[in-house]
Amino acid sequence: MNNNHIEVITELDVNKAPAGKVSRYWLEIVKDGMGLPVMVPIIIAKGNVEGEVIGLTAAVHGNELNGTSVIQKIFKEIDVATLKGTIVGVPIVNVPSYLRKKRRFLDGVDINHIMPGNKNGTVSGVYAWRVFNRIIKHFDYLVDLHTASNGRINSYYVRADMSDEIVRKMALLQNAQIIVHNPPNDGTLRGAAAALDIPAITMEVGNPNLFQKGMIRDGLTGIHNLLSFLGVTDSEQEDLSDETVLCKKSYWIYTDTGGLLTVYPHVTQIVEKGEVVASLKNVFGDIIKEYTAPEKGIVIGKSVSPVNQAGGRILHLGIVKK
Repeated sequence: MNNNHIEVITELDVNKAPAGKVSRYWLEIVKDGMGLPVMVPIIIAKGNVEGEVIGLTAAVHGNELNGTSVIQKIFKEIDVATLKGTIVGVPIVNVPSYLRKKRRFLDGVDINHIMPGNKNGTVSGVYAWRVFNRIIKHFDYLVDLHTASNGRINSYYVRADMSDEIVRKMALLQNAQIIVHNPPNDGTLRGAAAALDIPAITMEVGNPNLFQKGMIRDGLTGIHNLLSFLGVTDSEQEDLSDETVLCKKSYWIYTDTGGLLTVYPHVTQIVEKGEVVASLKNVFGDIIKEYTAPEKGIVIGKSVSPVNQAGGRILHLGIVKK
């Protein structure tokens, strides 16, 4: 379909989308420095039977692409004729950063730290506010897809408030390698949605700046499970994995000096308290510091970029719930 034949809208209104088909829209968010519109792509699959609105978002950080492919494929695979409710996909939320292949917004701000934005704020604040108020607030459920940042790799894991029964079920249905109990944080898209009583989870689907077929396939399976559970589709759910590791919390381990970093364990590996997990070498190749695990846990993600100055990330450690 030629992009020129796609309708331009200024706010999501699923009531105006035709039932029984998949529709595509450009949603104008802001105007750029030349006064030209910056438009966010929207895909709406609306069933003939009314029901819940399920929102799928990706590329809140412009270099996190696996989720974009997950959303594209979901709309290719669903049978809209049997759909009960509506699925809304936003394959690229942060369009300016996507075009620059960057994580942060034009003014250097991470917009997943300032949600729901500020109507009369900075460049990033206005963009975040309009995304949230013109799109996100119209959802009944939200799945926000992310990946690791530059220089890091992730397992396939979910962040969710496991004390909320609906959110807990949403998380478990993803059949992720790891689920981290993580109450919604102020400033995140998930947190802003939760503040409006929209059940939301964050899916971390692999690594930045590329498409990973295995991760994308896993993400697709999880969303199909969720759509089935919510009664939006009539497809069968995959059995829940008994290999998913539940973590009661997680945190990053950081360096306290600079050098060339090597992180030893692989993602999803269990490390013991006191185990050496990384070392730093100077430019002459001498080991100047080793880092150990402060407690037993599982490696959720880690740094793969060797050049590391003081305060750099080493690995993301999950503390397993007993």
